[in-house]
Amino acid sequence: MDQKPPLLRLRVFDLNCWAIRYISKLRAERIQLIGDFLSDGHYDIILLQEIWSEKDYLWLKKKLCNLYPASHLFKSGVIGSGLCVFSRFPILDTFQYRFSLNGYPYMIQHGDWFCGKSVGLVSLRISGVLCNVYVTHLHAEYSREKDTYLPHRVLQAWELAQFINHTSKGADVLILGGDLNMHPMDVGLRLLLGWTGLHDAFVAAESFEGSENGCTLLPNNCFTNPKELEPFPHGIRIDYILYKGLSNFTMKCVKLRTTEGTAPGKAIPYSDHEAVMATLHVEQQARPIPTELNPELVNIMNEAQMEVMVGLHSAIHQRFSTGRMSILGMLLLLLQVVMGVVSLMWPQTEQAFPKLSYYLLGFLAFTVLLVAGLCHIFHIIEVRLLQEAQEQMRLGTQALQDRLGSTQ
Repeated sequence: MDQKPPLLRLRVFDLNCWAIRYISKLRAERIQLIGDFLSDGHYDIILLQEIWSEKDYLWLKKKLCNLYPASHLFKSGVIGSGLCVFSRFPILDTFQYRFSLNGYPYMIQHGDWFCGKSVGLVSLRISGVLCNVYVTHLHAEYSREKDTYLPHRVLQAWELAQFINHTSKGADVLILGGDLNMHPMDVGLRLLLGWTGLHDAFVAAESFEGSENGCTLLPNNCFTNPKELEPFPHGIRIDYILYKGLSNFTMKCVKLRTTEGTAPGKAIPYSDHEAVMATLHVEQQARPIPTELNPELVNIMNEAQMEVMVGLHSAIHQRFSTGRMSILGMLLLLLQVVMGVVSLMWPQTEQAFPKLSYYLLGFLAFTVLLVAGLCHIFHIIEVRLLQEAQEQMRLGTQALQDRLGSTQ
């Protein structure tokens, strides 16, 4: 008996391209390899991250315009969000939300704050089905043992879940792809899946081909740092394709595949990440499928709130420390003013304050006041945003408990 064809088949490609100008190795060569690979036209929707150069995006757009006439680059932050989408289907609408917290501006060596990490939304209508497609990139981890950015990433996962819920009310199907920088069992990912009802394509796929456990950062990749992956000999899975059907529509992942190793016939891979490729089937049901409440979500919400609380305590401490440094800078500057007034009123004391020392002290006072003051303002904002996220989660948990109580 022949199986009935699906209402809609969508082939989705997702890749963190690691295309940082002047920093990423063999960037131009790899962008060309990615363009050549995608020009075969095996996909319907392409979700890319870390396309930091607009020239790279424009080159890909020109390369793929015949197969993917619709595209959009999401611009954010100092150097851009790095997010872009290519589609076979016309784009009806776009929207971008920049995460409220994204690391620290003074951690220049990491650079996440300057990127303006965000989530981009494109709306597509495909054979009468309204598809909301999201692409995102969350803050990197850098250290598993001492993850300074965990509260920020949990907050980003919460904001991402809220953004999806609030922008998907009129959609029929949802697709999210991106580098979430979270392991499968991390609290942020469990929060995202639980709060939105999205399905992990790797977990739900009927068939899978690729790296062991679907890992997208592999130790044998020539661009990865082997020391960072020493605790994970098989690699880690931090790149995802998530999906969900709404109203009368259901979705399933019939096939998932990841790249592995170098590009065919080449000595280098496409990126330091592996690509994720999913084939999704969309079906329409006669009646809406009721959503089931997951009691475990309450525990996940509480766990997420604890991580936010840890970040809040750290932010309060940083706010206090930078406040003290600001006062010190202000006192130094005040001392400088007093020295200047004394020199003006009693010229005979000028020799007591050598000009070089006077100027050095003034520069030091101004620098301390400026840097500490800016950091103090940042941490004041950080405290308030974490407090707001904590309150949102508390209200969400209370509402969830009330709904669970009413169904018992």
